[in-house]
Amino acid sequence: MPDTGATMNDLHLLQQLERKVLWLSSWTIHHANHVRENRDGLKVGGHQASCASVSTLMTALYFAVLRPEDRVAVKPHASPVFHAIQYLFGRQSRERLERFRAWGGAQSYPSRTKDADDVDYSTGSVGLGVAATMFSSMIQDYVRLQGLADDGEPPARMVAVLGDAELDEGNVFEALMEGWKHDVRNLWWIIDYNRQSLDGVVNDRLFEKITGFFRAVGWEVVTLKYGKLQQQAFEGPAGGALKAWIDDCPNQLYSALTFKGGAAWREHLARDLKDADGGREFLDSHDDAALQRLMTNLAGHDMAAVLEGLRGVNSDLPHCFVAYTVKGFGLPLAGHKDNHAGLMTPDQMAGFREIMGVAEGEEWSPTAGLEADADDLMAFLRAAPFNARKPLPPAPLIDVPEIAAPAGERMSTQEAFGRILNDLSREDSDFTRRMITASPDVTVSTNLGPWVNRRRIFDRNPQPDVFREEHVASPQRWEKSPTGQHVELGIAENNLFLFLSQAGLADRQFGARLLPVGTLYDPFIARGLDALNYACYQDARFMVVATPSGVSLAPEGGAHQSVSTPLIGLGQPGLLSYEPAFADELAAIMAFGFRHMQADDGAAIYLRLSTRALAQPERELSAGERDAAVLGARWLVEPSGDAEVAVAFQGAIAAEALKAFEEIAADCPGAGLLAVTSADRLYRHWKRDGERSHVAALLGRLAPDAGLVTVIDGHPATLAWLGGVKGHATEALGVTRFGQSGDTIDLYADQGIDADAIADAAARALVRRAAR
Repeated sequence: MPDTGATMNDLHLLQQLERKVLWLSSWTIHHANHVRENRDGLKVGGHQASCASVSTLMTALYFAVLRPEDRVAVKPHASPVFHAIQYLFGRQSRERLERFRAWGGAQSYPSRTKDADDVDYSTGSVGLGVAATMFSSMIQDYVRLQGLADDGEPPARMVAVLGDAELDEGNVFEALMEGWKHDVRNLWWIIDYNRQSLDGVVNDRLFEKITGFFRAVGWEVVTLKYGKLQQQAFEGPAGGALKAWIDDCPNQLYSALTFKGGAAWREHLARDLKDADGGREFLDSHDDAALQRLMTNLAGHDMAAVLEGLRGVNSDLPHCFVAYTVKGFGLPLAGHKDNHAGLMTPDQMAGFREIMGVAEGEEWSPTAGLEADADDLMAFLRAAPFNARKPLPPAPLIDVPEIAAPAGERMSTQEAFGRILNDLSREDSDFTRRMITASPDVTVSTNLGPWVNRRRIFDRNPQPDVFREEHVASPQRWEKSPTGQHVELGIAENNLFLFLSQAGLADRQFGARLLPVGTLYDPFIARGLDALNYACYQDARFMVVATPSGVSLAPEGGAHQSVSTPLIGLGQPGLLSYEPAFADELAAIMAFGFRHMQADDGAAIYLRLSTRALAQPERELSAGERDAAVLGARWLVEPSGDAEVAVAFQGAIAAEALKAFEEIAADCPGAGLLAVTSADRLYRHWKRDGERSHVAALLGRLAPDAGLVTVIDGHPATLAWLGGVKGHATEALGVTRFGQSGDTIDLYADQGIDADAIADAAARALVRRAAR
């Protein structure tokens, strides 16, 4: 018997469960497409072939290998397999399986927030769930080395089950490089190497590139290629020639012959092995059915071979398992290059049902059609190590103090942010100990340097600051330590957002609440937008500080000037965006943000900041004014009841708005000046509360026929909707074109957001008012 760590009876039960997982996943998809009523005529879809290729791997993982503390990212197209396994564990309901891909049912792709069963990582956008396990492993190291989580228990293994085509995603390789730099541990990636993607067959010899790259970044590579039947055949007649034939067979041919079946295999092997010693004897000893079983007996479908590979790990080094599989294994779709989104027809399902021994009416039965005692099977499921998993208790909330605004006559919001963190770095409290910062190689240029000087850089292995030891003058102290609270990442925004996503889930993954803060250049949010969306979809909580922003970064030119990022903040679910103009507003918003990140109905926070220094008002915000900054806006100059016009601004354009307002107010006494700190929050509350919202109350102080001018160093649509709150005629100013190098005077004039443009817009609004 192979060294699988399983008894013969356990191996038999696992093979029976493998059949049941294959059946349930296939039936769930079939039921959604061919049995359930289709009210709108849209294709429901599903991926029966992609499920079939991982049924053995996931059966072995969940029922035999995983421990309760382990975390798993399941490839998106294997969602029905995951749900079937959870159903057998008793953690998924039949009703939700019957409503797969329907309202209230199991999700098309595993979702932490939408699914009722035990999803560790949301997947869907291929490659992101895979890379998330990398950063989850880093966060586990962090919380354990910081003493924030119990290290008396063995660390969890972060496991990703991924399709081979997911390795086409560049973010996977960006993550691998980051993992190598941070000496990542306790990480398994299991590649479903079925050699087929959505549009065709994967390139030959891809596995050589895969294994070479993984080994280059310090991973152990385990190749699971030959099943036990094949291994036995290699010892028999023509065994060496057969093995060489399999190794040399192009992917497309292997897939095509798999689909065609035993007779096709025989035709090719008879020709190609005719001169091999024992070739005829080998073929004569296998009928067509046996030949099909042998040639498709790849290790990824052989329970004993899979258990040997997975249970053979004896270190915490990261492991890559290349598991050879057949896409659609066990189905009539097996091997066909078009099977990715293919569905079995009702006739094919009827034939499959007969093969699986499932009678009509017993489709959802956990034991129907199996050659195992039902009581033994249920007992085995109850005893599976992973089934002992219990939900983590809620992590305690972190008390957030009020944050003082830094003093200064002139200051940018980026500078204010850095000074606030510098002040916080001096404190020794649970709040500051729970903060963790990260940046993709822009730590200094986003003003995180003072925080890092005091709180140090996180690294598993202590490393001194060589420049400091060599007495080279530098304001930065780049000392690395397991107790450091800053993670320095390479220039890859996807990695930043994936890191923030996992740091922002530390309370739910490891029972240790963190308050993550990440910084990057505002225009480069777009480079990591898929990962940001992924982070928010998981309900990860973090604060992303994007700076500098807009054309206000004037000399840097258009490539470094952002236009549409305020609309990203406005439109992204799970992300609450702010763009304050002044340091005292920023301090109030940051204090709120750290609390909101922990709230049951909270979200991640996006602060869009600027390097443009503004004169700071001589004031001390009252509690009501701080609340107004958090709610999204307040009147700097309240309009009179008969005001003819008002100006609303957001962010660094405040100086131009103030200058223009002086001219406007001279001609229109009673005009109002509205300082918007969050168009996002105003909009959300308006859509939710309508006339009872904060913005409706603010704009209700304007006369119904008053004109409204909005201005932002960003896309004008960010604020243009304000006119719809009370029906005010609106002139919306903002940036709609790429910028260029210059100074703010030229760029603001070019984009039509300078003081003259604001005054002119107010004049147009007055003309429109008069014409109404």
